[in-house]
Amino acid sequence: MGVTAGLAGCSADDDEGGGTDTTGGNTTDGDTTDGTPSVSGTYDTVIPSSFSTLNPLYNTGSRAGTAIGRTLDAGYTFDTDGEYFPLLYDLSTDDGGSVWVFDIREGLSFSDPYGQVDASTFVYQIRELHQTDWAATASSADWTGITVEETGEFQFQAELPEPRLLWPQSYDPLLYPVPTDIVEPYVDEQDTEGLRQDEELLDLSFTGNLGGYTLDEWERGAGTTYSRNDEYYLRDIDEGPDLFSNAPYFEGASIDVVEERASRLAALETGEADSAGIPPERFSEFEENPQVSTYRIPQPFNRILSVNMRDNGWNAGPGNLFRHTAFRQGLAAAIGKEELIAGIFRGLAQPHFTWQPSWSDWYPGDDAVTQFGTGDQYGGEVARGLVDEALADSEFDYRFDGDALVTPEGETVTLDLYHLAGGETSQLIAEFIGEELGDKFGIEVTIEAIDGVRFQQDYWTADPQGGTDTVDGEEVSWDRPTANNPGPRSVTSAESWDMSIVYGLNTYPLNPLTNAAFFDGADARYNPVGYYPEFDATGIFERARSADSEAALQEPFTELFRNLAEEQPYVMLAFGDDLLGYTPDLVGPTEDFFNGWDFPAWYFDA
Repeated sequence: MGVTAGLAGCSADDDEGGGTDTTGGNTTDGDTTDGTPSVSGTYDTVIPSSFSTLNPLYNTGSRAGTAIGRTLDAGYTFDTDGEYFPLLYDLSTDDGGSVWVFDIREGLSFSDPYGQVDASTFVYQIRELHQTDWAATASSADWTGITVEETGEFQFQAELPEPRLLWPQSYDPLLYPVPTDIVEPYVDEQDTEGLRQDEELLDLSFTGNLGGYTLDEWERGAGTTYSRNDEYYLRDIDEGPDLFSNAPYFEGASIDVVEERASRLAALETGEADSAGIPPERFSEFEENPQVSTYRIPQPFNRILSVNMRDNGWNAGPGNLFRHTAFRQGLAAAIGKEELIAGIFRGLAQPHFTWQPSWSDWYPGDDAVTQFGTGDQYGGEVARGLVDEALADSEFDYRFDGDALVTPEGETVTLDLYHLAGGETSQLIAEFIGEELGDKFGIEVTIEAIDGVRFQQDYWTADPQGGTDTVDGEEVSWDRPTANNPGPRSVTSAESWDMSIVYGLNTYPLNPLTNAAFFDGADARYNPVGYYPEFDATGIFERARSADSEAALQEPFTELFRNLAEEQPYVMLAFGDDLLGYTPDLVGPTEDFFNGWDFPAWYFDA
């Protein structure tokens, strides 16, 4: 049902749709005798680049999350009002968030021969996979320190180290069910690679009645195709819209990888594809097109400039200026947000000042954060002044020669900047950044397009090694390294890189405590860039975790967002709306953050 969005979230694609559920296909007329719409057509959507895995234990990407969600529901979602909605299980607490009870929905089953889904399914997964070092699953950090206990055939409880009032909103307790019999041999052998590459997990052939569709084929690099699941459990639940009673309403579905934007948009216009993202510069054109329904959907994924603070970053000369907060501030001050939004996003975006969109209930207010890249915090003078502060702290003799930053050898600073291949808006953003850094600092930016899967495997991630480093005068140990934070800055990816706009990340406006995955210390679960916080991030997250009311959460969250705005762990640029085009006879989409929560109830009204 499109309920998951991984940490890496959506790639910075022009017109992918940010992982939002989108549908389409050929239609037939008429309703069924029970008043529900006819099942008809196929749900065909196009995306600009592929995904690297469909293993639900290891995926962290929203695009793959959508592909997985076609055939396998996760535990719960949130409806249009932002209210918790149980899918595979309900979650409840009666002690302020210390102990959470999971009530598994009865009647859930895997494909033969794996049997029913019950409490033991999830308890085994948590204990033997997520709470072990060897498995290194995508959810491993979510279950650290939590005690799980099976309390009935269809019930278990989780006792947290400290109360968490918004635990469901963090998505930490969001699980996919997988058969114990599939994973048990890998558990016995502690075979991480075998678990990652298991064919049944990758091909989702075990999903039984757990999703609206069954996966027919995943053609690597080309996309996925699905057939309607006649046994979908959702038809038998009491909650939700009446339309769930005969869901889903498409005979099949597909997600096709079409790298060329022109081809994706042509497919949308002609009806060959029934859903596609629309680039900002063409959105007004499609608004006038009667063959397409357009939607602007607020979303929490950001446009950021990632700078590599690890040892294989900053390849312009000795040292690594990206590690200096003042240098990152200088980069943020050099890139004009208003100019970026007006010129490239055509006004269909909002400036990104801190790690939360302005529409979030937790946004601290414009007055609470430094607004780099706008007003008096934008321009060459302020940007060079900030960089001068960084140069004073550097042990290497970088300096300005006039308005141009040069290396200790007096050479022009040259940096590479990667963007996603096939993303024309991404290319325009990269070119804009290159122009701004050239104008403000005389930096020569080499812009390179790259396939998203290759960037993830060779640049963004690395083999987890662990290790120790001194951070702000204290020794920090990477006891649970991940591919997205494999160890200290000395642990690097296979390929060196300087800057990237390939990925945008989720800012988690439902529960900002989830951002601990990014910022809870240098050893946080997700830290590809090697950021070391210079404020007490761990202390702030501890205060947030111990808050006894939602009102008490505001103070630590405000402090967190003020510090992140200052330190710019990722240089923050903009929040672009999801700009989506649908076939006009599709009923279901809404211009809402939770668009797609009820995707099984969408249908064609011919």
